[in-house]
Amino acid sequence: MDNRPLVIFAALFVTTQAVSIASPPFSSCDTKAYPPDPKDAVPVYTVNLDLPPKERWVELVSAKKVEIAGLIDDVKNLTLTLLGEKLFNFIINNLDKVAASLPHPYDEEVVGIASAADMLVAEITLYNIFYEAFTFCTSIIMQDPDGNLYHGRNLDFGLFMGWDPKKHVWRVAELLKPLVVQLKWQKGGKTVYESINYAGYVGILTAVKQGKFTFSFDERFKANGGFVGILEWILFNDHNQKWVSFLTREVMENAESYDEAKSLLSKTRLLAPVYFILGGAKPKEGSIITRWRDEFRTVDLWSKESDSGSWYLVETNYDQWTSPPFFDDRRTPAVHCLNAGGQKNASLELIYNVLSTRPILNKLTTYTSLMDVNHGMEAWLRSCGDPCWPW
Repeated sequence: MDNRPLVIFAALFVTTQAVSIASPPFSSCDTKAYPPDPKDAVPVYTVNLDLPPKERWVELVSAKKVEIAGLIDDVKNLTLTLLGEKLFNFIINNLDKVAASLPHPYDEEVVGIASAADMLVAEITLYNIFYEAFTFCTSIIMQDPDGNLYHGRNLDFGLFMGWDPKKHVWRVAELLKPLVVQLKWQKGGKTVYESINYAGYVGILTAVKQGKFTFSFDERFKANGGFVGILEWILFNDHNQKWVSFLTREVMENAESYDEAKSLLSKTRLLAPVYFILGGAKPKEGSIITRWRDEFRTVDLWSKESDSGSWYLVETNYDQWTSPPFFDDRRTPAVHCLNAGGQKNASLELIYNVLSTRPILNKLTTYTSLMDVNHGMEAWLRSCGDPCWPW
């Protein structure tokens, strides 16, 4: 596996002393974080899919326009620093072209969001493609002794994106938190599925289709990652590849079973490598689909390659058949805490407590979501007081 991007980031981190904070080693599992504080619950909005695409996001984006503008200004400045002026300007100067080439209805939705936010289409496009390359996550699927499945995830975002040495936080992660919302996607007045989104982001990162399947995706770091796909989209008009979060939205809207969702997530050509974490409605329906851009490999809940070979799966941002790097090992404490909890205690409570254990919970964590395929989902904003791991 190619860990060069993370190694470079880690070296930069240490060399520049960008983060002046003590990061304690893993010591114990959090067993008392659940239930979450109700004041941290994210607000709920509706996306009416019966409306024209340009009108679907007006209510939500109008309510969050100030926060969206503040985030995008920061993202532009930090992206310039990360990519360098030449590559940054090339991408920025082609964002209108990217927006026009997005598949329907996303092209029109982006235009509608830009209008509601009083921003440029290019800026909203940057906001919507940024997640193809910069997310860190932890996802867990577990099964209790009665065969009930539970799914949870932390979404971490903003590594090396504006460290505040006084407040000990990542600036982009903090700017994202006010934008976290729970969406009910409706047709004909009925909810088709639910998701946890950042306001104005039209793709799907975390979702549940009640009675059918639950879903999350985690970034997979490879040399031919998201930026390569974006450049191919721009330079070679290679539009036969799918934007990851657009594919996942199509799966949520159209797939009617765990098996159908698994097939679509496994076989569709992608713009970026990724891990799809999929849970079903029946016992043993749990899988991590490790995607190259054109190929896939699946680790199922009961396969020999799974972390436990039995009742749970854990995915961070590294292949199941390799060891995570020493500077970002969230898998080992997650596995330890799940084993300590035991299958007899498998529940949303156990998942939340594990996801609240440091460094699984860290300075990048924007939200924790819990999903029960039969009852829906909830999410809460997260913070990690010092001493806390920066990632």
